[in-house]
Amino acid sequence: MTNSLFPAEAVFPGHPDKICDAIADSLVAEAVRRQSRALCGLEVAVHRGSVFVTGRIACHEAATIPVESIVRECFRTAGYSRDWGPALEDLRIGTELCLGPLCESESGFRKFSDDQSIVTGYAIDSPGSNYLPPEHWLVCRLSRRLCRLREEYPDLRLGPDGKVVLIWDSARNAVVSISVSLQQAIGGDEIALHRVVRQVVAAELQECAKQLAGLDPRPPEKIHVNGAGNFEVGGTEGDNGLSGKKLVVDAYGPRAPIGGGALSGKDFYKADRAGAILARRVAKTVVQSGVAQECLATLAIFPGDTDFRLISLKTPGAELEPARWATLLDLSLESAGDRYAGTPDLAAIARFGHFSSAERSWERILF
Repeated sequence: MTNSLFPAEAVFPGHPDKICDAIADSLVAEAVRRQSRALCGLEVAVHRGSVFVTGRIACHEAATIPVESIVRECFRTAGYSRDWGPALEDLRIGTELCLGPLCESESGFRKFSDDQSIVTGYAIDSPGSNYLPPEHWLVCRLSRRLCRLREEYPDLRLGPDGKVVLIWDSARNAVVSISVSLQQAIGGDEIALHRVVRQVVAAELQECAKQLAGLDPRPPEKIHVNGAGNFEVGGTEGDNGLSGKKLVVDAYGPRAPIGGGALSGKDFYKADRAGAILARRVAKTVVQSGVAQECLATLAIFPGDTDFRLISLKTPGAELEPARWATLLDLSLESAGDRYAGTPDLAAIARFGHFSSAERSWERILF
């Protein structure tokens, strides 16, 4: 029996894991601004007011990168303040970083993979959802929209943390269940919050129906809001956070298997990040060419390789011949790094997803 139900989730920029991703990628962006081939391998952990940044940054004047200022700015833009702690001035920021120049010989070796990686890319024939699974595209849209409520409705007293989970019924082309968790101060009007969430979800689904052909724009009868009760203690006060932890959210939701490792905190010459982007481009190329309605591409790279190996192209009912497609596509690590190293708004990409916007340069497939 074929299951027609597909779940997907997204989290707000104030979620502890996404705070960490944004910090890691903001540091990558600063390093690349100083030197295009900067080498970055970073991880970030947070809990309450403590932040710990580890890893390596190799670029011009790496030792002068204002790590603490960048960390505080990421907390600020995610919505943290004296009202919603931790307050920026109270953050305790620790580091264990290897900071130094990128040697000339090391720069030349950036075209060689310094690690092994297996990565996957996915696309489905759904132009309205940017060739993403509809449930994943929808939950990303709803998350962004609901995230703005704290600015639009200050009387609701909402905090920076939040999550959205939905279930998509592909047989009905409809969202059949939604759970929304929004951080709200005690004393905030819970009834008003339920009403506003329902109104916003209904309006957003109407907008989504203009892009996603066949979408039933009616919201589910039951929308769960803070189903576990009051959600005042959230963010880094309520849970710890780690970079690279939301891998399924960062990819395609649970519909497609994921491979490789974390994307945030790594420069674009790193195998995991470059490979994930190239695998997405391969899968999207197959679907946009009309060869298949759906494609899962698997790539692999060994330490010392200059190019990714195209392992498989799985489509409904058949597998395409990888060798033929590999000759049509540039799968070199160096070209990926050279092309995407200067990608703007890395913090926003870390927060909202590498594949959730058709405006990203790697999403544009030219024939």
